[in-house]
Amino acid sequence: MWLVSIFWLSAFMIFFAYIGYPFSLKLLLAFRRYKPAKRYITPSITFIISAYNEEKRIREKIENTLDVDYPRSRMQVIVVSDGSTDRTNAIIREYEKEGVELIELRERRGKESGQNEAVKRARGEILVFSDVATTLEKCGLTEIVANFADPQIGCVSSVDRLLTNGESQTGGEGLYVKYEMWLRTMESSVKSVVGLSGSFFAARKEVCFDFSTNMQSDFKTLLNSMKMGLRGISDPEAIGYYPDIKDKSREFDRKVRTVLRGLTVFFNHLEFVNVFRFGLFSYMYVCHKLLRWSVPFFLLIALFSGTCLIKTTETFKIIGTFQLAFYFVAFVGLSIPKLNTVKLIKVFSFFVMVNVSILVAWIKYLKGERIVLWQSSIR
Repeated sequence: MWLVSIFWLSAFMIFFAYIGYPFSLKLLLAFRRYKPAKRYITPSITFIISAYNEEKRIREKIENTLDVDYPRSRMQVIVVSDGSTDRTNAIIREYEKEGVELIELRERRGKESGQNEAVKRARGEILVFSDVATTLEKCGLTEIVANFADPQIGCVSSVDRLLTNGESQTGGEGLYVKYEMWLRTMESSVKSVVGLSGSFFAARKEVCFDFSTNMQSDFKTLLNSMKMGLRGISDPEAIGYYPDIKDKSREFDRKVRTVLRGLTVFFNHLEFVNVFRFGLFSYMYVCHKLLRWSVPFFLLIALFSGTCLIKTTETFKIIGTFQLAFYFVAFVGLSIPKLNTVKLIKVFSFFVMVNVSILVAWIKYLKGERIVLWQSSIR
């Protein structure tokens, strides 16, 4: 029966997106394993911070940046204020005597536009990009820069560490972040990561070009590196800590924006699906990005076909009932936030929320909507 085939195909694609792909990386690691020639070096660097109306957090971010264990004589700090209308600019100017440079954009032009301006002024060989909400360890900068002793490295991503009330998050978002970091670790060893952490990443200056206001700079930097025959890796010793979002209702919108911008970059760089040119990276690019973003469609197909087949066999009765129960629990968790203290409900709810946000991003992308301006989440 064709409906049975459709169900099992969609179920397989969901399984492969989240489990099959990482398993294939595990198999590849048995035959090839790349380890960067990391060595502690002190090239000149430019540390770029993007900010918009961050009067409550910008001082803490600058203090944290100036406190890192890296020679100040080799470090240029630039803060780009993207049309801020509060006291952000005044606070940044208080640190001019300590060498902090302010690029003040009179009107909001978007994060990448501001980063473009910073790149033009940058004097460092290595550029480090960071968001205001992200806190670095004292050794974080030294660790991430050490990777550039290897001439094959074009860009390096930090490892994200989500905090809730000062503790590592282990719920839905926390598990998802840990899964992503685990996946990046394997990708780094096999060939290259397929994405960087936009909150804290570093790159050679020569790969930081052609930033577009509707494309993520971290994603674009990685693709620029691959075009130049370089690698992108994730360094487990370079950690970026960031607090959980206070207003959970905004988490959905943030994910929609992130995926929408990711889709924009992906479909503007379809040359990377050419396996004859980019080899193994093409497989990783499609699996980690396009296949993952296709999961909402497979979930809908599986739900529809599984429900239609629920009366055909005992197997589909169990499968169909499980699907309906899964979504019921998830939507109850989303509707009644207090129930999200139960870890299983929180994980189910987060999974559904993520995939619904991806579906909304697809709709917006197909309608021609693009994201230019950015608003950092309240954390």
